[in-house]
This record gives sequence, structure tokens and C-alpha cells, in this order.
Amino acid sequence: MKRQWSLILAIIFAIIIAIFAVINVEPVEVDYLFGKAEWPLVLIILGSVFMGGFIIASAGVVRILTIHRRLKVAEKENAKLITELETLKDEKEKNVTDLDNKKEEMDHEPTSGA
Repeated sequence: MKRQWSLILAIIFAIIIAIFAVINVEPVEVDYLFGKAEWPLVLIILGSVFMGGFIIASAGVVRILTIHRRLKVAEKENAKLITELETLKDEKEKNVTDLDNKKEEMDHEPTSGA
């Protein structure tokens, strides 16, 4: 549901930007570091919107990559801990078996002195 609302809002925003850009078609002067040029305002508006979208998308990609990296580290640590837990369980079972065997040996030993 959240994605649907995001998509609807994005479409509404795109329509508003498109209407705003089409209304403003007169040429404007743009100053660069190395010179000046005249561009239609519609191109300036659309270019600014696309650049803003690109910057936001780039930030999102960086965040996703960071989360994936953290996930891989957590999965490796989880696998290591699971292996360690299984090793400890095996050792515990072995120790319990050894104790049971020793107890049986002690119970079967003849008592001396009577």
C-alpha cells in the first residue's frame, strides 16, 4: 500500500512539474563559469527536476549498498555463532556421555573391605 501511495504522489508531482514547465517556455539567460547562454525555461526546469531525482536516487542506492554490506557481515557472524553453538553442544553431549560412562564404571566396581 505504501508503494502505491508513493507512485500516486510521484505521478501527481510529475504532472504538476510538467504543467509548470510547459507554461514557462520563454528563453532565459543562464550564466556558466565560462560563459552565458540562453535556454528555454522549460528545459531549465526539467533539467533541474531530473538532476534532483538523480541525486535522490544516488543517495538511495548508496544506502541500499550500505545495508547489503551490513547484512552480509551479520550473516557471516550468525553462521560463525551457529557453528560455535553446534560445537559446544557436541562437546556437552560428549562430556555427558563420558560422565555417564564413568558413573557406570564406579557403580560396577566392587567395594572392598566388607
